[in-house]
Amino acid sequence: MNQVITEPQQKHPKGLWVLFGTEMWERFNFYGMRAILTLFMVNSLLMKEADASLIYGGFLGLCYLTPMLGGFISDRFFGNRNCIMLGGLMMAVGQFLLFMSATVFSSNMSLATTLLWTALTIIIFGNGFFKPNISSMVGSLYPKQEKSKLDTAFTIFYMGINLGAFLGQLICPLVGDVKDAGGIRDIHAFKWGFLAASIAMVLGTVVFHFLKDKYVVTPEGKPLGGLPKHNDASQYEEGEAQKAEFSMQSLVIAAISFVALFFVFRFLLAGTNPIKTIIYPIIYALGLTLAGLIISDKSLTKVELQRICVIYIVGFFIIFFWAAFEQAGSSLTFIADNQTDRKIFGWDMPPSMVQIFNGAFVFAFAFPFSMLWDKLRIKGIEPQSTAKQALGLGLIALSYIIIAYNVKDLGNSGLLAIKWLILLYLIQTFAELCLSPIGLSLVGKLAPKRFASLLFGVFFLSNAAGYALAGSLGAIIPATGDKFKKATEIGIDLQGVLDKKITPNGKELFLLAQFNLASVENKEIGKQIDPVIKQNNKFIEDAKKADKNFKLDVTKLVLPSEDITAKIQTEKGIVAANPVFVGFEIHNLFEFFMVFVVLTGIASVLLFLLTPVLKKMMHGVK
Repeated sequence: MNQVITEPQQKHPKGLWVLFGTEMWERFNFYGMRAILTLFMVNSLLMKEADASLIYGGFLGLCYLTPMLGGFISDRFFGNRNCIMLGGLMMAVGQFLLFMSATVFSSNMSLATTLLWTALTIIIFGNGFFKPNISSMVGSLYPKQEKSKLDTAFTIFYMGINLGAFLGQLICPLVGDVKDAGGIRDIHAFKWGFLAASIAMVLGTVVFHFLKDKYVVTPEGKPLGGLPKHNDASQYEEGEAQKAEFSMQSLVIAAISFVALFFVFRFLLAGTNPIKTIIYPIIYALGLTLAGLIISDKSLTKVELQRICVIYIVGFFIIFFWAAFEQAGSSLTFIADNQTDRKIFGWDMPPSMVQIFNGAFVFAFAFPFSMLWDKLRIKGIEPQSTAKQALGLGLIALSYIIIAYNVKDLGNSGLLAIKWLILLYLIQTFAELCLSPIGLSLVGKLAPKRFASLLFGVFFLSNAAGYALAGSLGAIIPATGDKFKKATEIGIDLQGVLDKKITPNGKELFLLAQFNLASVENKEIGKQIDPVIKQNNKFIEDAKKADKNFKLDVTKLVLPSEDITAKIQTEKGIVAANPVFVGFEIHNLFEFFMVFVVLTGIASVLLFLLTPVLKKMMHGVK
């Protein structure tokens, strides 16, 4: 078949701006919800910070694992367009269910928790249908001879992502994370943030629906992303297979591998939290299994196989970037809430809004970065994609070095100046621009056409694993200032307990668990004290509604029976201790942040050293 030769375009196609707008509203929805999610779980649903971090990491991990499924269904059955529409509607429904959860929690905590899990599940699958398909369509807007423009195109596309993130992180916290003049949070306001996120997703879906036919087209003017059976063979490279070929043997091996890997990771991630022992092993095991299934395709040539391996290798290193970067929604938000002076020109910024600086900085610097890559390319000195990504990992290590040394001497009552969090987000923005849009572009260049959406799903797998790791790492955050203050209010020296200078009795351990200052390690004891904790929580909630100046009197709280209190003491059913990471006890925020410095610093050096090898494996792709 004769291929149509298209003249090089001077401007980016209008379809890029349609996808830009659609992605902008979707990211408003996602990042706006993300900004307030953990605070909602801790303050309204009364979860522990460590549990909220694990749920947050598991949720994000699954959000970036389901694109594997969404990419497969798109490539084989529904097509990009239908999957984007389906995913958008599902996410809008999920956000509305979060709105309902935040509406009913004070009268029916059980229903609110059920709505939370239902909402997160729907959003996870909605994101799976949406995310890989809109990203893969960007690369298809350009003729083959203009693939060099993809770094710039994906950076512009990334501006849409972060404009949406900025707007979501501005509006959702403004309406959803509200505190009065005395610093008391309105725990009923979270619902308005979730409702704003739902409306944004509806807008994004409507934008795409009405503009897709006119503008989201191939360079020859044909509709992009239709049903797979209508694919145009001219979109494929000469001699490139148009259909994946998975043998029954490879499918059986993949199934067995998944089960084996699941139990391996379950053993390695031993614990009592089901998110950590079920969801995280599923993310890691399924990700490795599906990645292995792709390279078992008999139609792959040697060049295609090596290019796919480059995607996998880069994806492995990106895990450590996202594990550090995604502390924004968990540990960094808790630090902003508990141990940061957030006043800007006399205004006390909501803690969930502090992460807005990332979106603002990306929007401000994305276009200058795209211009920088263009100029370096024209001069013939543009770094390899993998070198850019190694630089991004190095920058994120630098951001954590700076923040680590600024929290080193804070103690339990000192407040971190907000300027240091702003600087952290600035440096992490530069890191993100060196890594994430460049990674998207790299997949667009290296992926065989028949695997385009599926390999974008594989690339997002690195996000999934990174977010799961982010949840595990966020859960090891040590006690911050607000926790020591709370312990003092109930008459317990938390620092003395953590330093093992004081041995708390059963009553004190229960009170620490009541206020999420200690972990319940014995399931049987947990079942016995859970009704007591809920009864006390209802008493505190009712007292706060009746008196805004309410001050807790610990003597008015209900305590477990003497038998249960004694069992807590003798069986160590409740533990108050510093968190531990790979055998090292984390005593303070300095040690916590240095974990990220080490992980991302080592990853940066190794990826940079591997760049020459990866360049050869790309076989001419720059």
